[in-house]
Amino acid sequence: MVDHTIDTESAPSTFQKTWKANPDPTALPFPRDNPPFQLTSIDWHQLSITDDQFTPHTWEELHHYISTNQLDELKRWPSFLKAYLAWTAHVKAKFGSATQYLLQQRLLWKPLNESGAFKFDIKNETPFADPADYTIMRNDWTYAVTPGISHIVVWSKKPLPVDAEGALTVEGRKLVEDFVKREFRDKAGEDESEEGSKVQWFKNTTSLQSVRALEHVHVLVRGVDEEVLKQWMN
Repeated sequence: MVDHTIDTESAPSTFQKTWKANPDPTALPFPRDNPPFQLTSIDWHQLSITDDQFTPHTWEELHHYISTNQLDELKRWPSFLKAYLAWTAHVKAKFGSATQYLLQQRLLWKPLNESGAFKFDIKNETPFADPADYTIMRNDWTYAVTPGISHIVVWSKKPLPVDAEGALTVEGRKLVEDFVKREFRDKAGEDESEEGSKVQWFKNTTSLQSVRALEHVHVLVRGVDEEVLKQWMN
């Protein structure tokens, strides 16, 4: 555990409120020819429209993109994307990277090494076997989804087995599937015959990850009581 002083100036919510309230929908948080990271054509389109002009992802649409591995089609609200870009530049200047912000402000994990894929003191070599080795949080930068859907991220101190492309191996996929069933499907009351009705999950390949040095899996849940959501969060 590291010393923790909450930095409200750097909180995602601070940037989200600022850009949500921005009266100029064409404003950008960076010089057009110098974004804080490489943007796709989809990103540029999102930055050219307002929240009112964007239709959020439905549960069925999320399922389609996840099951067909079209994860690059998942989008944030335009104002959220602007806030994310502004926040990214801010935390990079203040903390060195978004990863360091997460370690110091959100996860409160102290890595054993300074560079590369971080290593940590762990209780169990098997990912998700011990609650001390992972943290469940709401995603600070959720995708744009219809009401009733919550976006959760599970951060793991122990990396999952992946192939050369950064995609989960068969072993890695089973580890996540077993964990998601135990921790989310069962607690959400999802029947095995209706798998995917309340819980979906995915893990970005390396090329799509904004935080590559820390292992994490995305979980989407819908129709789950707030009390259950609170119980999941560490």
